[in-house]
Amino acid sequence: MEEESTPNVSLVSCMHFVRRGVAKSVPEKIELTEDELAKLIKQTAEELQPGVSFDNEMDNPIGIATIATIPNLGDLSENVHIRTEGPDSDEEDDIIKPDDNLLLVGHVEADASVLEVYIYNKEEGSFYVHHDIILPWFPLCIEWLSHDPSDPQPGNLCALGGMDPVIQVWDLDIENCLEPAFKLGQKPHKKKKIKRVGHKDAVLDISWNRNFSHVLASGSADSTVLLWDLDQCTPHTKLDYFEDKVQSLTFHPLEAQTLLSGACDGRARVTDCRAADAHKAWSLPPEIERVVWDTKNPFCFAMSNNEGKVAYVDCRQDEPLWILSAHSKEVTGLVLSETVPGLMITVGADEMLKTWDITSSEAVQVSERSCKVGQVLCASQCPDAPFSVAVGGDNKEHYIEMVDLSISEQVMNRFGSRQQTAPVTGNNDVMES
Repeated sequence: MEEESTPNVSLVSCMHFVRRGVAKSVPEKIELTEDELAKLIKQTAEELQPGVSFDNEMDNPIGIATIATIPNLGDLSENVHIRTEGPDSDEEDDIIKPDDNLLLVGHVEADASVLEVYIYNKEEGSFYVHHDIILPWFPLCIEWLSHDPSDPQPGNLCALGGMDPVIQVWDLDIENCLEPAFKLGQKPHKKKKIKRVGHKDAVLDISWNRNFSHVLASGSADSTVLLWDLDQCTPHTKLDYFEDKVQSLTFHPLEAQTLLSGACDGRARVTDCRAADAHKAWSLPPEIERVVWDTKNPFCFAMSNNEGKVAYVDCRQDEPLWILSAHSKEVTGLVLSETVPGLMITVGADEMLKTWDITSSEAVQVSERSCKVGQVLCASQCPDAPFSVAVGGDNKEHYIEMVDLSISEQVMNRFGSRQQTAPVTGNNDVMES
């Protein structure tokens, strides 16, 4: 990943693994003339102009707002790959194989922001950028979804939130694409008498509802959560009882109506979206960084904060079952494995990755290692290779790393025999118990 001249800033702000088999083997390619490209660049610049400053003052949501600048659109054409020759889909690296995983990465370099689509193949040991998409703003969160409102067939889409309050949804099966498939939200324009739709400030996290596939949730620095109807591209429900920025959220894997969220007011909340004011809260002050459901124990979730602590909660109890001092700085990545029962993975701004066994009444540390990426800003576990974990950070010379936990003797002695392939089944009502 090293380059001849190191930019002032090169970091990975967010990432998301995608399971095998959802991408087209040969993505479609868009060919643009120079005139068409110039027109799109001008249109993008005009759209960005009224969005340079937001209604609410941005308060440094993850400590990197000072380097979140709008790309130099004048140089954009240098980074766009326009096909000038015939198709090269026969090239080996261009074909996405059935056993390839996609890793979606929000990469910021100097004043440019890019969504990079990596190919990861555990068996072949391959890891490379397949194609990328230039973004108009600093990306903060990524979510994959298959619901395409324009097509009844499942798609391969990616929702992106960032410093801009409008969410962009991109089609990952199209290369050289300069416009999103659709957007969620709209900034106001007084002269054109256009009213605001959606958030007023940066979008910090996104979660797609896999049970009600037309629903997407977004958490924002404007201290609200919106539930979007993807078919209408409009917000259906607004949750506004948060006292600070909403940094993390995720729908329950089994219950379509249950949403878990974590905010900078130091509380994680479980909401029954059928009645937006029906929620229950647990505290881990001062600020919640990440929240995640435990698919092996559907009543339970984990949360982390900005002081290095991790807590594990049973929704039927008023207090966490345990609280752990996991890292010396904020815990920016939190994973509860869906296929290895009891495996918890944490990463932090202290540049460490740790594994934990949470099958007993308290968490037991199994392993730890330093990361090459500097301060770790995000992490994602491969759904088809659970001992493979991607981490991203702020090391300008090595900002992304694939960690193979299977080379750790401690990890494999503890978890090697637990690996499963069957998904969790059944239904439990968290809110009504």
